[in-house]
Amino acid sequence: MKIAGVICEFNPFHNGHKYLLDEIKQRGFDATVCVMSGSFTQRGDVAVYDKFKRTKAALGNGADLVIELPAPYAVASAQIFARGGAEIIKATGVVDTVFFGSECGDVELLKKAATATKAPEVEALLKEYMNAGDYYPLALEKAVKDTFGSEISAVLKSPNNTLAVEYIKELWGSSLEVDTVTRVAVEHDSMSANKGFASASLLREMILNKEDISPFVPTDDFSNPAFMALGERAVIYKLRSMSLEDFEKLPDVNEGLHNRIFGAVRDFNSIEEILAEIKTKRYTLARLRRIIACALLDITKELQAAPVPYLRILGITEKGKEVLSQISKHGALPIVTSVAASLRTLEEKAQKILLCDVKATDLRTVFEENISGSARDFTSAIIKL
Repeated sequence: MKIAGVICEFNPFHNGHKYLLDEIKQRGFDATVCVMSGSFTQRGDVAVYDKFKRTKAALGNGADLVIELPAPYAVASAQIFARGGAEIIKATGVVDTVFFGSECGDVELLKKAATATKAPEVEALLKEYMNAGDYYPLALEKAVKDTFGSEISAVLKSPNNTLAVEYIKELWGSSLEVDTVTRVAVEHDSMSANKGFASASLLREMILNKEDISPFVPTDDFSNPAFMALGERAVIYKLRSMSLEDFEKLPDVNEGLHNRIFGAVRDFNSIEEILAEIKTKRYTLARLRRIIACALLDITKELQAAPVPYLRILGITEKGKEVLSQISKHGALPIVTSVAASLRTLEEKAQKILLCDVKATDLRTVFEENISGSARDFTSAIIKL
């Protein structure tokens, strides 16, 4: 059995995601394992639909097994997001090839870009540009351009390409192959639709405005979305209850940034005002939003630096059962099918990460249009299609 792996968010699951999964099957793969963010995302935001709904959509449109990417790695920089997803895929012991969507569609060019970012000359220039005040993605692009030219550096201008480069680097030294599917019809974050395709950013905006997204998604369950703004008071309460030392322990907080955040959360009364106050040339809004999300979830530098400790199964098809059977024989990590049972058997560090996911699932409900019940990680069965 040829098995593909995909690291994803599906926030929400749309026609572009279905195209990716369909293309994987067209290339001769028998099953696809998806490693998917749970309740919070890499942008530092809540997932617009809950992870169970998104799992069901994925299984109904080409995925065979959905494994949760735990929150400490999901709410993280591209490098750590990629590390978490790659660790899970490698730990399954059954995936042959990792697929990712990209703007360039050229896997060899992506490999060259990945190699370039690790060159000593690039790393030296990267530090130089960051010391001058550039934020990491821009500094990296400039350093690669100076060393390897504009063709390779241009790859790093596009978000999906950048993530693809990080996946490639994380998979170096393993037996896994990598391949890419070219993004079709619309660009990442495009705010216009084309030929039945729309970006996840546009779809989230449409959902917020209560517009019809049905032409752009292969699913029909659009109930009870979540948005950070709907639970803003809870976020402000959490931030104002934290000490200066608490902020210092958060991922991506360094060079005195904790002082700026500590002051801003006391002087300003909305998330957007706080972000505007603490933003500088060096810190992107996405990075600052992730810091706030990590504060909300009590994700520390230490927790995020830990290796992925388990494989949490969210959903499975009949074919996926065969894949899971193989993972149980060849996998390198414990398999979590019952949160309650695993909290009794996992070692302490693994329990902390699993409890972080439980917290993320519960807290996400605070941001829903209609707040739903908590403890869903204990009461929701694995989705089976």
